[in-house]
Amino acid sequence: MENMLALPVGIALQVLLFVLLCRFTVLGGKQAAVIVAVLAMGVTVPYALLAWPGGDVLAIYVALFLVCAYVLGIISSHRERRLALAGEDTARWFHWGPAVIILFFSVVFLVNATMLLLPESDRARQVTMAFPGTVARDFHKKEALYNEYLEQVRAQEARGWQVRQGWLEPPVAGQAKPFQVTVTARDGSPVIGARVWVAFLRPSDQRLDQRVELPEKDSGLYRANVELPSPGLWSTTLTIERGEDVHEVQANTRIEAGAEAP
Repeated sequence: MENMLALPVGIALQVLLFVLLCRFTVLGGKQAAVIVAVLAMGVTVPYALLAWPGGDVLAIYVALFLVCAYVLGIISSHRERRLALAGEDTARWFHWGPAVIILFFSVVFLVNATMLLLPESDRARQVTMAFPGTVARDFHKKEALYNEYLEQVRAQEARGWQVRQGWLEPPVAGQAKPFQVTVTARDGSPVIGARVWVAFLRPSDQRLDQRVELPEKDSGLYRANVELPSPGLWSTTLTIERGEDVHEVQANTRIEAGAEAP
């Protein structure tokens, strides 16, 4: 089915069968179109099951063959009505409006089918052959990570730690400024002996990302000087670990440009 000649040959056979049915039988246009469509599906679907070309390819063939039969039925039934009303000699069965619409959709279908069925280069095959397996395995990995994240969120809510973070001075690009975090428990007591670090992430350039550990300066107070190289908006991910407890807070911060910046 992936042979590009199969589509035009199949459509040509549909048209030929339709003409023969209308010319040498007593069937009307609609009845002949239904028979053509049923026969086309009766050949296409079993062949596709024996040599599976893919769901997208099969959909293209089914759609084009059904549209072809439908268009033949519309044209013939319209002509039959005109002949019945005006007589065969005076009937004008061709109209530009329906012809333009039919031509437009035929071109759309044929272009999409051509793009889908054109043979790929060897390089394209090499790039895409390994991709589906990676996605299938990665789906389960992402699902497990997401479930783990939900468990962490529920544990944080139950833990009830209160976290305050921020700069002690206005942050300026290229200058080290103190960044401080205070962590208290639900009852207001300081959370001591934790490991605290903050990741500064630059959405526009990952090469500028930094990860800074904040040592404990006092009970529940963690602070370090941080120098970020570029002004603008940064994303922050604060991580607090104490024993098996892991607490994470995400936020944004804006860094001002230095005096020497252009």
